[in-house]
Amino acid sequence: MKVDILAFGVHPDDVELGCSGTLIASAQQGKKVAVVDLTQGELGTRGTIETRTAEAAEAAKIMGVHARENLKMADGFFQIDEQNIKKVIVAIRKYQPDIVLCNALEDRHPDHGRSSQLVEDAAFLSGLRKIETAVDGVAQEAWRPKYVFHYIQDRYLKPDFVFDISAHMEQKIKAVQAYHTQFHSPATTNTHEPQTYISSPDFLDTITARALMLGKRIGVRYAEGYISKKMPGISDFDAFVQQTT
Repeated sequence: MKVDILAFGVHPDDVELGCSGTLIASAQQGKKVAVVDLTQGELGTRGTIETRTAEAAEAAKIMGVHARENLKMADGFFQIDEQNIKKVIVAIRKYQPDIVLCNALEDRHPDHGRSSQLVEDAAFLSGLRKIETAVDGVAQEAWRPKYVFHYIQDRYLKPDFVFDISAHMEQKIKAVQAYHTQFHSPATTNTHEPQTYISSPDFLDTITARALMLGKRIGVRYAEGYISKKMPGISDFDAFVQQTT
């Protein structure tokens, strides 16, 4: 299945926190969107592989994405090596996205920056036809996305551009709260699991505050920010004239 946008997250819930507003908006615009999680988040203090899998499926429905899968790399210990690069290449060639979204370039959690580099390397190498991959014995064609954009996570990184998610912020928060074991929600009020950095109500407030701050930069209510190592280009000024300022 060819998609327009393929979003990678090293942990289930990274995509929801970093770029779900963009995915929701894009899906509602008629674009095909898929999500690939690199690990099962098995090292998380709260929840289990089984609960995270169920929560990821629930979040996918809320976001309206067309497909979601997990590459089952080792949470916390995966490396940028041939085996893992090829796993990502297989996913990119399978979905043939024009745009790839992935983790922050560097962040509080060391997995984020490492996975960011892993996906960026794989996106380039996926375009080399002499790297051979196959699914169920069927050879895949080489495919290189046009752009790789890195979403912003815990640490503030200055974005190269922002995406207006004003109409989709409420749905974004619902997608985040689908992870009942991880974040504060009515379903986790009486949990006996330990409190963590992300499980307090204050953490969700920071997600909203970040979106408010980025939205203000372009004169809208809420936005998500992205970093691109490749310079985005335009062919006319309509993209600027039509946006709200």
